[in-house]
Amino acid sequence: MIKIDRSTKNILIVSFGFLLLFTAFGGLQSIQSSLNSDRGLGLASLSVIYAALILSSMFLPPIMIKYFGCKWTIVISMCCYVTFTIGNFYPSWYTLIPTAIILGTGGAPLWSAKCTYLTTCGYRYAKNHNKIGENIVNHYFGIFFLIFQSSAVWGNLLSSLIFQYTSAKANITDEILSYCGPNNCPQYEVKTARNVTSTQHSMSIIHTLSGIYTGVGVGGVLLVAFFLDHLDEQDRKQFKGKEINVLSILMATLTHLKDKRQCLLIVMTMYSGFEQGFLAGDYTKAYVTCTIGIQFVGYVMICFGASNSIFSMIFGKMSRYTGRMSLFAFGTITHLATMIAIFLWQPRPEQLPVYFVFPSLWAMADAVWQTQTNALYGVLFLENKAAAFANYRLWESVGFVTAFAYANFLCIKIKLIILMVILLLGMVLYGIVEYIEYIRANGESPKSISNILHDEHLKTKKQEEVEEEAKEETETTDVKSIDENDAEK
Repeated sequence: MIKIDRSTKNILIVSFGFLLLFTAFGGLQSIQSSLNSDRGLGLASLSVIYAALILSSMFLPPIMIKYFGCKWTIVISMCCYVTFTIGNFYPSWYTLIPTAIILGTGGAPLWSAKCTYLTTCGYRYAKNHNKIGENIVNHYFGIFFLIFQSSAVWGNLLSSLIFQYTSAKANITDEILSYCGPNNCPQYEVKTARNVTSTQHSMSIIHTLSGIYTGVGVGGVLLVAFFLDHLDEQDRKQFKGKEINVLSILMATLTHLKDKRQCLLIVMTMYSGFEQGFLAGDYTKAYVTCTIGIQFVGYVMICFGASNSIFSMIFGKMSRYTGRMSLFAFGTITHLATMIAIFLWQPRPEQLPVYFVFPSLWAMADAVWQTQTNALYGVLFLENKAAAFANYRLWESVGFVTAFAYANFLCIKIKLIILMVILLLGMVLYGIVEYIEYIRANGESPKSISNILHDEHLKTKKQEEVEEEAKEETETTDVKSIDENDAEK
C-alpha cells in the first residue's frame, strides 16, 4: 500500500476540489452565450462576474484569509461559485446577475487562499525533510495544474453529451447560415433563433444540466470542507495579528502604475482577456451554435483546452532557448492569421473539421500569452511582485469585462477588427518595454534571440582564448622544465 504524506494529501484534496468546482463552472461558462442568449443574458452575466472579480481582487483576499484562514476561505469562496450554477436552474436577470456578483466576489479570495495554502504546505514539507522550499512549491503547483487543467475537458464533455441526446434537430437553412459566422450581429438574433438548437431548450434539459453541475460543484466543496487539514494554528495567529489596511492594499496596486513599463503593458494584458472572451463568448455562439448546434460547443472547447495545456508546456520549455520576444512574435502572427481566416470564413455544417482547427490555433497563441506574460511580469517587477500581479489580474479582467459587455451590441466583424487593433497596439507598446530594458542593460538584451546567440558566441570565443592561454602556459612550463633538466645534466 502506497503511503502518502500529509502535505501531498492536502495538495491532492485541493486539486481535486478545484477540478470538481471548475468542471461545473467552466462547462457553464462555455455555453452561457448560447444557452442564455435572450437579450444577451449569458454574456451579461459573464461580464458581471469579471467586474466583481476586479473589485474583490483589490482588497478582499487578505481580509478573508485573516479572519477565516486559508481552508475556510477556500470553502466559502467555492460556495460562491455554486450559487451561480444554482442560478442557472431558472435563468433570468433576477437570478443570474446577483449570483454572478456573488461568484465574482468569491473568485479572488479563492485563488489567493489556494496559492497561500499550496505555498505554505510546500515550505513546511521542505523544512521537515531538509529540501529546497522553492522546488517543493513548484512541484506542488505542478501537481495542482496537472489535475485542475483537465476540468475544461470534463465540464465541456458533460454539456456536449447532455445536449447531444436531448436537443432537437437543428432547423438550419441557407438563410440562417447567412447570418452566422462573420455576418452575425445582435439585430439578427430573432432570425437565427429559428435554429432550434441555439435558443429553444426545454426546462427539463436546463434542470438536468444545472443539477449535474450543481452536484459536481457541491462535491468539490464537501471534499475540501471535510478532508482538507487546517493550516497550522500558530501561522494563522501570526497572520491574524498583522494589521491590514485596505486603503494601503488598494493604493499599492494603483501606485504601481507610476512605473511606465507597467502602463505600457496594460494594452497587451487587456488583450489576454479580450481574446479569451471572444473565443468563449463569440466564436462558440456565432460560429458553432449558429451553424452546427450547441451540442458541439463542448467538443470545440475541449479541443481548445487540450491544445492550450499541451502548448503551454511546450512554450514553457522553449522559452529558455528562444527568448520571450520570439514567442510573442509567433503568438502575434498566429492570432492575426487566425483572425483574418475567421473574418473571411463563412461556416457551413459540412465543414465540421474546420470548427476544431481554429480553436486549436487560437489555443496555440493563447498559450504564449498565458506563459510568457506571467513570466514577463515576474522578471520586470521582481521587487514588487504583489502589486504587479494585482495589476495583471486587474487589467486582464478589464479585458474580459469589456469583451463580454460589448458582445451584445457589436457585429462579429467589428469585434475581430477591434481584436486586431488591440493586438497590434499591445505588441508595439510591449516592444517599447523591451527597448527600455535594452537601454537599461547598457545595450544588452539577454531575452532576445539575437543577443542570446551573440552572448553564446562571446562565451565560446572567450573560452577559446582561455584555453589558448592555458595551452601557452603549459608549453612555456614544459620548455622551462626541459631547460632545467639540461642545466642539471
